[in-house]
Amino acid sequence: MRAVRAGAVPIALAAVTFLVFSPALMNGFVEWDDQINLTENLEFRGLGKAQLTYFFTTVLMGHYIPLTWLTFGLDYVLWGMNPTGYHLSSLIIYAANTAVLYFVALRLLVTSTTLAGATLRLGAIAATLFFALHPLRAESVAWATERRDVLSGFFFLLTVLTYLRMADASGTRRRWLLAGAVGCYFLALASKASVMVLPAVLILLDVYPLRRLGGRPREWVSAAARAVWIEKIPFVILGIGGAAVTYYAQNASMFITPLERYPLTARIGMTFYSLWFYVSKTLVPQGLSPLYELPPEVNLLHWRFLLPAIGVSALTVVLVALRRRWPAGLTVWAYYAIGLGPVIGIIHSGHQLTNDRYSYLPGFGLALLFGGVVAAVARAAAAGTIRASVARAAAVVGVVWLAGLSVLTFYQVQVWRDSDTLWRFALEAEPECSICHGNLGVYLSNKGYTSLAREHFELTLKLRPDQAKAHLHLGYIFVATGDLLRAVEAYTTYLKRYPNDPDALSNLGATLLNLQRTKEALGYLERAVRIKPTHVHANTNLGFAVSELGRPAEALEHFRRVVRLKPGMPQPWAGLVKANLELGQPVAARTAYGILAMLEPRLAASIGPSLLTTW
Repeated sequence: MRAVRAGAVPIALAAVTFLVFSPALMNGFVEWDDQINLTENLEFRGLGKAQLTYFFTTVLMGHYIPLTWLTFGLDYVLWGMNPTGYHLSSLIIYAANTAVLYFVALRLLVTSTTLAGATLRLGAIAATLFFALHPLRAESVAWATERRDVLSGFFFLLTVLTYLRMADASGTRRRWLLAGAVGCYFLALASKASVMVLPAVLILLDVYPLRRLGGRPREWVSAAARAVWIEKIPFVILGIGGAAVTYYAQNASMFITPLERYPLTARIGMTFYSLWFYVSKTLVPQGLSPLYELPPEVNLLHWRFLLPAIGVSALTVVLVALRRRWPAGLTVWAYYAIGLGPVIGIIHSGHQLTNDRYSYLPGFGLALLFGGVVAAVARAAAAGTIRASVARAAAVVGVVWLAGLSVLTFYQVQVWRDSDTLWRFALEAEPECSICHGNLGVYLSNKGYTSLAREHFELTLKLRPDQAKAHLHLGYIFVATGDLLRAVEAYTTYLKRYPNDPDALSNLGATLLNLQRTKEALGYLERAVRIKPTHVHANTNLGFAVSELGRPAEALEHFRRVVRLKPGMPQPWAGLVKANLELGQPVAARTAYGILAMLEPRLAASIGPSLLTTW
């Protein structure tokens, strides 16, 4: 019966977590990596040989996450492309995180304190709820792409739990538990490589609260400590491997921010800012945003970065001074810094200064601190060392705080409902976020609201003139509204920054073709095809360009290439009709015309009369 009651607690915690995050089941996919990873990605759809090969070889978007890809492949088998199924899977995994975190909290609190019985369980429950119901978790759970957070977090917690159990075991059982911990760590790395810091976390646990390594450096080389270090070898090997693969994946995708753009002094400022940011948002989760944009310049002496540097330095000094009286404080702070290590800014990639989801691993330690405080107050109340009225007030504050977190999370999850909601919310939180304006502009443009989209792209350039992609999107809008000369200007401006973008080259070439500037268009289209020989639009446009210049045989090759790549695209079939007629091949022209008529009757009808007179 006691075991049943003990098992009921984590199940109840998981159920509460599922309920608070349940609005995520109504979310769709959003145009913030979801379109690249899922909605437009045909490679992951299934669990066949081709998909498995893709899962274990791709570094799409700078991530090597084969286990996460496997779960997406399973989602496709189960749900197709219904987003509800994908969010359900993420939510189930996150609820499982909650259950495992409860057991981790129990072990760490009983090891680091003298808590026992009901107060111990209360502390573990408080720690679990504080982490699980916090709105900082919404991004990791409610955004389909971030499945990697909840999956890697699950195996990270399992690794820590298994390691803590191993520390209390002996003999064969100890060896099996060590092997289990290594296996869980491997699965965590295969889900997301940010868990590479786990070997350092295990060493920290060995110092405190496990006390398997002495507090003095000379005790770390003793005979007793040697066995502890040997246990770390497989974890360190896996961690180094994970770090190397991550660097390769990021570098292959050209996501790593160069030091020339943000030098070492800027990285120091970013580090202090990150350390302060997540603590402050954990305590006061207001103004959360899907994107906190990296400013064009990071100056350590600017108040935005100087104040966090002072605050972090002062807090560190205080915790070091209190390390003997309160070792848990320094341990949690050290764990927090270690957990942020891969994303703190020293090695930076992406557009962000910080991200809510980066608080996932570091948040475990802060939650345990909260649980320890709750348990200590409860024990003091039970012992009568604090007044009953004070204890009741503390209990009310704690319950209200957790309830408030739950309400905030319930609504924060809905921010990820769709692209429109996401980027409008982001702009409410960060009105000067140029990328947010640009992303909302893309969404509006895709929906046909070209005037509104144009306003956001122009705001993007006003805020950040270096955001060259806004020129690319303005080019699309100018074409759609018939302003071809301004479209040429916009595309040309964009290509000065990104001269080898085949999409932009193809679009500029097509625009020049429409302006009857065929010879000028030819160079851009040829360059696009050289860069990406399989680019269907560039090949199609190049086919029409060389056809206009009296080279139908060359045009024929380009149109045939497109038909092989994308047989359902009507424009190359129209080109084949024209090229074959110019080459005196009416039978081939008729065949192409028949296929065109099935694919696009209006386009076929527009060229039909000329065919009849030719035949």
